[in-house]
Amino acid sequence: MTINLDQAQQTFIVEARELLQDMETSLLHLENQPDDADTLGAIFRAAHTIKGSAGLFGLMPIVGFTHIVEDVLDRLRDGAVAADGALIALLLKCADHMLELVEVIASQGDTLSQAANDRESLLRHGLQAYQESPHITALSAPQATTSAVHTPATSVSGLWHISLRFGNDVFRNGMDPLSFLRYLNTLGEIVYISTLAEELPSLEAFDPESCYLGFEIDFRSDATFTVINEAFDFVRDDCVIHIIAPHSVEPPVSPDEPLIEQQAVATVVAPSVLNKQTALQETKGKEGSFVRVNADKLDELINLVGELVIASAGASLLARSSLNSPLQESTSVVSGLVEEILDGALRLRMVPIGDTFNRFRRVVRDVSQELGKDIDLVISGADTELDKTVVEKIGDPLMHLLRNAMDHGIESPQARLAAGKPAKGQLHLNAYHDSGSIVLEIADDGAGLNRDRILQKAQERGLVAASATLTDHEIYNLIFEPGFSTAEAVTNLSGRGVGMDVVKRNITLLRGTVDLDSQPGLGMRIRIRLPLTLAIINGFLVGIGQASYVIPLDMVQECIELSEETRQQARDSSYLDLRGEVLPLVYLRDHFNHEGQPVRRENVVVVRCGEFKAGLVVDDLLGEFQTVIKPLGKLFSALRGISGSTILGSGAVALILDVPALLAQIVQMEARHSSYATQTLITAR
Repeated sequence: MTINLDQAQQTFIVEARELLQDMETSLLHLENQPDDADTLGAIFRAAHTIKGSAGLFGLMPIVGFTHIVEDVLDRLRDGAVAADGALIALLLKCADHMLELVEVIASQGDTLSQAANDRESLLRHGLQAYQESPHITALSAPQATTSAVHTPATSVSGLWHISLRFGNDVFRNGMDPLSFLRYLNTLGEIVYISTLAEELPSLEAFDPESCYLGFEIDFRSDATFTVINEAFDFVRDDCVIHIIAPHSVEPPVSPDEPLIEQQAVATVVAPSVLNKQTALQETKGKEGSFVRVNADKLDELINLVGELVIASAGASLLARSSLNSPLQESTSVVSGLVEEILDGALRLRMVPIGDTFNRFRRVVRDVSQELGKDIDLVISGADTELDKTVVEKIGDPLMHLLRNAMDHGIESPQARLAAGKPAKGQLHLNAYHDSGSIVLEIADDGAGLNRDRILQKAQERGLVAASATLTDHEIYNLIFEPGFSTAEAVTNLSGRGVGMDVVKRNITLLRGTVDLDSQPGLGMRIRIRLPLTLAIINGFLVGIGQASYVIPLDMVQECIELSEETRQQARDSSYLDLRGEVLPLVYLRDHFNHEGQPVRRENVVVVRCGEFKAGLVVDDLLGEFQTVIKPLGKLFSALRGISGSTILGSGAVALILDVPALLAQIVQMEARHSSYATQTLITAR
């Protein structure tokens, strides 16, 4: 059997990144609650796991640096040092450097850059100050670390004896026995080792995929029992281990009677081993319910399911035209199964937005300190799920909006106190589902936008005519124009006149919309609306003449027929009385410049996006339709009101309506009409 070490190392890299992200989150939490023992234990376990895994692959730069971090964390856990802001800041930088070490391995690099080596030297120097704390001198040695399991942690200098028997399945489980021996040498010195081969079968019965090795080891180290014991965490279920401490009461080891056969374990450590093995078995049981899958394979699955949806629609169309009842029934069953496969495949790519939100805690902490401001980040709706692809692509726009809010939005503590506000500013990240979309909100309690200054800058740059009448909403959204900025000074964070237009462009590429509202002196709220997935949606198919359009089904409220008596009145006013509610209408035939006359019986599809509602006037209602979204080419990228295309079962192409964009046009037209009417009335007076 050949063990794929490259694949195992890639798994280590992925897991190390995740552990370091968890470590960062826990450190930020510990800064606010320094007495939280559970959080401190989680930080220690993350560092210890990374060190142990790196040791298995012989990644000594990671092992060496992480060992010092682990030592400081151990002293922190024992109360020898305090979890103050300076130590948390140092440990956060150490986590960053550990990630850099991991990324060097991921990029197949051999050495760190000189700048990274210089940073490591500074970090080691900073950690050394905490290692040499005078409160507890017994733990100052480099090897003096303990595990997260609470056992007697007093290190015993001298000669340990380890009796080790690997199980038959060690190789099959991807483990190399020699890697554990190499890792032991990082904790001390193997002064004697005897390889036992009494379990070797005859040549005829020999299985090259099975392990028959055993070792009796004399090991000199100042490490604790717990540290030595945890060196075998990854192989504990596949071997039998007995560890005898120096000066213990265990009987001497005889070469003729290996310790494994004496069944002797020091009573002081037996409960620890049992508890540790139980905990590992529970953890392994939990981890066994998850399977790590390459993201590219998920994307390929979604693409294939999309093609399956199109093929299924074509088969159903042919079955209906054949007037063959058994065939129609069979295709109906297939269509139902395809729909279930589609729903299951899409759920595989749904991830909570909370992981992305939590990464911003570090950003808010560092940026607020850089700006000399005290800012608290409040997160809600972290369990809200959306497509993994959307999550990956929305991170950068959110980052820019947060930085902008901290730099320009939230005032300095002195200015806040002068304005009667608390000295600590607040940023709020929120996520929730609405009408088949996910809404992300970034709100702050800062000074808000300066309406007059924005309008002045826009007029100076020629973005708005001096005689133009704009609503507050339109003025505030001018900040998304290319190169627009009202910053008085350029900073490292913002104020260069670039960025907000890029934010809007990136959100638009995700078929999303961005909108903002501001109240002077009270703060600003930015609302981003995104589709749950970029691949497949449930749609409602409508027809205008020979053309077909798809409306996202989650936005459809109801469908009504436009009667003869209301038809002319509705066309004259572009409104419809919907059970006492004024419903603005959009005639898609006119909006997309379709030739020909309207049919005698038009229909209205009532759609809603957020708090806005409108009616789309169409010729035909063709029913629900599984829609595989195909992106539009660059030639049609500026087309308003269309977000993509799809292929029907007949092979024809249908366009997918961008309902939020259509409703936004209506809102702008209404706002301008209202503003114009008000201005006319004032002039008349």
